[in-house]
Amino acid sequence: MPFNNKTKCVFLDRDGVLNKELGDYLYRTEDLIIPDGVVEGLQLLKKAGFLLIVITNQAGIARGLYDAEAVYAIHQRMQEASGNILDDLYFSPYHPEFSGKSLSRKPDSLLLEKAISKYHVDPGQSWMIGDRARDMEAGHKAGLQTIHIISGNEISAGNFAAADLLEAAKIVLSSC
Repeated sequence: MPFNNKTKCVFLDRDGVLNKELGDYLYRTEDLIIPDGVVEGLQLLKKAGFLLIVITNQAGIARGLYDAEAVYAIHQRMQEASGNILDDLYFSPYHPEFSGKSLSRKPDSLLLEKAISKYHVDPGQSWMIGDRARDMEAGHKAGLQTIHIISGNEISAGNFAAADLLEAAKIVLSSC
């Protein structure tokens, strides 16, 4: 069935946005911590008609620390916590020092471009929310507005800055 209208989407980095950044690789479901406000922020965005797609680098796979099944297990736990609100998951299993360069790894935008094509996303109505400059760079390459989740006195590389996902969701909604 062809789409007549373009879809609006919020692309979300995982670690540091949807879950607490542990400073190391998250691959055990028992280590997953979803901060307060994440589920509420996702619900606000979904209610406003946004697709919610996770775009995450998972270099621990290239390093041999875990496999794709661990990434899917974490994603499933996030789905359970949020009422299955996330529409899709894209991840890059590469690391330049272990598996070579890949355009799927942020700051490149291949995964964003694949999702934009698959879901007929209108980049002009869509956003990238992440906690790293590379997330912002990937979002800009794909023509998205960006929100940088920052802590402390960090300098934002995004079009906007927010302290957490709930604040970022409110920025998105105030811009609609």
